[in-house]
Amino acid sequence: MKKKKIYLDYAATTPVDLRVLRAMLPYFSEKFGNSMSLHSFGQEARKALEESREVVAKLMGARPQEIIFTGSATESNNLALKGVALANKSKGNHIIISQIEHPSIMETAKWLESQGFEVSRVSVDKYGLVDPQKIKKLIKKGTILVSILHASNEIGTIQPIKEIGKICRQAGVYFHSDAAQTFGKIEVNVNEMMVDLLTVSAHKMYGPKGVGALFIKEGTKILPILHGGGQEEGLRPSTVNVASIVGFAAACQICQKGMKKEFKRLWNL
Repeated sequence: MKKKKIYLDYAATTPVDLRVLRAMLPYFSEKFGNSMSLHSFGQEARKALEESREVVAKLMGARPQEIIFTGSATESNNLALKGVALANKSKGNHIIISQIEHPSIMETAKWLESQGFEVSRVSVDKYGLVDPQKIKKLIKKGTILVSILHASNEIGTIQPIKEIGKICRQAGVYFHSDAAQTFGKIEVNVNEMMVDLLTVSAHKMYGPKGVGALFIKEGTKILPILHGGGQEEGLRPSTVNVASIVGFAAACQICQKGMKKEFKRLWNL
C-alpha cells in the first residue's frame, strides 16, 4: 500500500489554491500583454495590475498608490531597508532591528553596516518577544529606521507592533515590519499598526511564489535599489509579473472572505 505524504511546513510555503490558479491562467497565454504597452493588450494587463493593487491594498487598510509589487518578500525587505537608509543618510545612519529577524533583514543589515551605517540588534525574551521600551531607549538623534518582524516564522511569536509603531512615530523614525508570515492569516492593518513600510508575500497565503509587495506610506522618503524602465512608480523597475500579481490578489480575496467568516463564527454573528 502506497504511503500518503502529509505536508506540515506551511510556514515555509503553501500550495497554490485552485481558485488562485484559475484566476492566473489567462494571463500566461490569452492576456499576455506587457502592462507598460499602450496598445489594447498592454492596457488589458494594466487594468488587471491596478485592480489587483486595489485588492491587496484593501486587505491591509492601505491606499492602492501605497502598494509596490516586488518579486518576493526578500526583495521587499531589501527595498525597505536599503531604500530608506540611502534616502535618509543625510539625517542619520542608525538602524534598529531585532535579533530574530528573517535572513533577508539580517543580511541586508550587515550590508548596510559595510556601507557605513550603524545597526543595533535588540534582544528578545524567552518567548521571542521584543520589549518596545528597549527600542525606545535605543532610538537616538541619528536613528532613521526601525525594522521588527510581525511574527516569527519559527516560533510564531507575534510582536507588539502597534506599541513599537507609536514609539517610532513619536520619535519621527520610520518603522518597517516584515508581515510575510501574518498577512492573510490574521488581521493586518497598516494604520492600526502605525507602520510606514510593510512587507507581504503571496506564497505564504496560498498564492504563487515569486511575487511580494511592499506598503510604503505616502510621504516616506525612499530610493529605488533597481534602475530601469520606471515601473511601479520607479521604485521597482522590471517587467511586471501580471499573472502572479493577479494570483496574489485572488489569494487576498479568498483570505478576506475566510477571515470574515471566522469573525462571524467566533462572535456568533
